[in-house]
Amino acid sequence: MTDSQRDCEGTMSPIELYEKLNAQGEKVRALKIAKADKADTDAAVKLLLKLKVDYKQMTGQDYKAGCPPSVSSVVSDNGTLTDGGNDDEDTVDPWNVSTTNAKGVDYDKLIVRFGSSKIEKELVDRIEKVSGQKPHHFLRRGIFFSHRDMHQVLDAYEKNKSFYLYTGRGPSSEAMHVGHLIPFIFTKWLQDVFDIPLVIQMTDDEKYLWKDLTLEECHHFAVENAKDIIACGFDINKTFIFSDLDYMGSSPEFYRNVVKIQKHVTFNQVKGIFGFSDSDCIGKISFPAIQAAPSFSNSFPQIFGDKQDIPCLIPCAIDQDPYFRMTRDVAPRIGYPKPALLHSTFFPALQGAQTKMSASDANSSIFLTDSPKQIKNKINKHAFSGGKDTEEDHRKYGGNPDVDVSFMYLTFFLEDDEQLEKIRQDYASGALLTGELKKILIETLQPMIAEHQERRKQVTDETVKQFMTPRPLNFNLPA
Repeated sequence: MTDSQRDCEGTMSPIELYEKLNAQGEKVRALKIAKADKADTDAAVKLLLKLKVDYKQMTGQDYKAGCPPSVSSVVSDNGTLTDGGNDDEDTVDPWNVSTTNAKGVDYDKLIVRFGSSKIEKELVDRIEKVSGQKPHHFLRRGIFFSHRDMHQVLDAYEKNKSFYLYTGRGPSSEAMHVGHLIPFIFTKWLQDVFDIPLVIQMTDDEKYLWKDLTLEECHHFAVENAKDIIACGFDINKTFIFSDLDYMGSSPEFYRNVVKIQKHVTFNQVKGIFGFSDSDCIGKISFPAIQAAPSFSNSFPQIFGDKQDIPCLIPCAIDQDPYFRMTRDVAPRIGYPKPALLHSTFFPALQGAQTKMSASDANSSIFLTDSPKQIKNKINKHAFSGGKDTEEDHRKYGGNPDVDVSFMYLTFFLEDDEQLEKIRQDYASGALLTGELKKILIETLQPMIAEHQERRKQVTDETVKQFMTPRPLNFNLPA
């Protein structure tokens, strides 16, 4: 199903979607009876299945012919991946990621659940053609695996129409971990190859609402995290970093967009999407509109003037997608273009891919402040192994790179495709032992983090202030 088809469902009532499902079911039956072309029948069946997913997300019920939805049906998708109520399935929302599968979250199921599109080789090839650059290894290896409307962004770019990037960070501690770098590494690559502006939202207000922290602590963490982000090498002439606690009070245009979004999302919808309860503070309930507002170009008049039609592309981990499903639903109702998205997989905890790396658990994470010795000790002691219990068995049967955390980390940070594939084959055959694999990872991460620490030392408070000062950016604004 195309995004335009999905968008139509977003504006339908439950009964309208039910009737559309009935009509699509009849169409499928007619095609099968007529023994129509297989491609036509398969396309109709695919649309029917997608409509059923949309129906369950909207009503919380499976579609059944002859059983229309109740009048009280509301959006009930909280961003959690479930399948028939099975408690063993994956949990994915903006605050929780967990699975019972040692290989990690089933991303193919997640794409169906969230209604996004898989990044196929065709799209990767097109990005290479349009940008004139070899695709980043995050794209080549499926680390960024899902998208919304990326083809439309490329269509506009090919017509010499600019777009801008938006990503963010929720600053809950002074130190970021290597998993936090993934969207920023990729966003920097996008900024470089497309030569476009970037806005980075530091949601210090969100962390105050969700965590047991003071406003001062949250703002301090925002500044400290900004130093790590700047150390990734972003172009100061094309990058604006902002703290919500600062920018919301100084930009009437930004706040007006927040209010427009708030008016078009009901309490029932926000409860359904994010799982809020009656005991949650009202700040949490209103916050999603603040994360949505940077998706619209006129939230930044110092950069885009009053233009409200400049496309936005958001690289982020897929657990943030519920915010932007809401945003894409609201956008056409307030006269703005829908933001496009590129979704990444999760960076697994050292203990295994059943959950993502967490800044609240020191032993689950490799922090950007860790010393070479700490990196070595954490990997050797805590990194989950896909190897066998004894060297003899490992040599005989080989290891499982699909569940081995050290190999997973190398897929993120080892740039040489041929070297990575050789490591995979050697580990799977038993030629490479777990200790040897961990050593390769240690020798990959130690210099990478040491270099990042050196770059961060060069980032002063004055540098942060320059990045966080509202100002024009250097790019070609479309006429």
